[in-house]
Amino acid sequence: MSGDSHIIEPIDLFKTRLPKHLRERALWEEEFTLEEPIVPGGHTEFKKLHTIGFDGWTISKYRQLGGETPDGDPDHIIRDMNLDGVDASVMFPNLSLFVLFTDDHELSMAHARVWNDYLVERYLPYKDRLRPTAAIPLTDVPEAVAEIERCARLGLGAILLPEIPPLPYYSREYDPVWAAAQAHGMPVFIHVATGGVKVKEEVSGTAMTVRGLMTAVNMGKGNLTDDMVAGRTMGRAVGSDISGPQGILSSLVGGGVCERFPELHFNLIEYTAGWLVSYMGYMDKSWKTGIGQDPDWWLGFWDDSRPPKEQPSMGRLFAINARWPYPLKPTEYVRRQIHVQFADDPTAVKARHITGLSTIMWGNDYPHAEGTFRSSAECIAENFEGVDDEDRAAILGGTLADVVGFDKSKKLAPLPQDA
Repeated sequence: MSGDSHIIEPIDLFKTRLPKHLRERALWEEEFTLEEPIVPGGHTEFKKLHTIGFDGWTISKYRQLGGETPDGDPDHIIRDMNLDGVDASVMFPNLSLFVLFTDDHELSMAHARVWNDYLVERYLPYKDRLRPTAAIPLTDVPEAVAEIERCARLGLGAILLPEIPPLPYYSREYDPVWAAAQAHGMPVFIHVATGGVKVKEEVSGTAMTVRGLMTAVNMGKGNLTDDMVAGRTMGRAVGSDISGPQGILSSLVGGGVCERFPELHFNLIEYTAGWLVSYMGYMDKSWKTGIGQDPDWWLGFWDDSRPPKEQPSMGRLFAINARWPYPLKPTEYVRRQIHVQFADDPTAVKARHITGLSTIMWGNDYPHAEGTFRSSAECIAENFEGVDDEDRAAILGGTLADVVGFDKSKKLAPLPQDA
């Protein structure tokens, strides 16, 4: 089962369905075809994005190595899943990820409602194999709660929140959101490169993550320099800005969200997962005075005008280590409620005995070129070499099935009769 797959939206979905007064600001895609490829044997079909912060972003259409071009049709998605050996997938938006979470609440919520209604209309009949996520902007908490409840009534079973929220995820202001999601049994998914879009900025902060890909493009055009190689190695080592998944994880655990909402599961998507093993060690270490650490060690700036017992700029560095405020250790919350998705990360698989088996799950990132679609069997063989059947089954679908409610006992579902 894939924990990360994407729906290619119709290019005019929002232009035709948003409230009329917002359609001039709707995200839309322009498709164009070159008379001949840029390089011999290369792509000729392209898609250009038009939306705030990302206007002009252009990509090749997902040709997929000579196969049929993915187009978002659910029957075609299932065709491609069968080709890749995938039984079921959790589905996310494609380029509309960039407009669903902006600082303009009306614009974001209007796009989200169109997206969520489209999911119900087009994909719910395929819920045995496709589990789409409902987009929930957080720029207005009461409306976010109302949209969660509406989507639950419509039959959607999971919610999508931004990587960069308006407030940090430890903020108590979000407790009604967590409460609504938990009450309706809707696990939370947070996808990379979402949020942080400000309508007054020509290029969004989130776009810089996407623009980072251009470094690789430029590297491919000329000779490598030492700084190029160093930067590329650093970036690919974590799969994204390291502050992203670690910051989210520490906010949810350290902010007490997992303690207050013990039945809610949080899924971090497209971040790789090899970093998790060292970070979990760091989380527990931060709240323990370790070997060689003097619990009475003071440091700071001494004020000669004050007596020794009145030194506000002096303190014991490790005094806080014994003040962890929750009953479970940080890593125990991670193992209970956090799941990090990867596509090709053998380190994450090898570290499962330390992180805990349920903390990682696989996904092919269909149909994106950086994913494993059309080569997933080869990737899995490499990543899971020597892994026993029980662990393999958990990472490749068992955990995800438990989180979103896929039926693990069912065989591969056939295509609909009219496919």
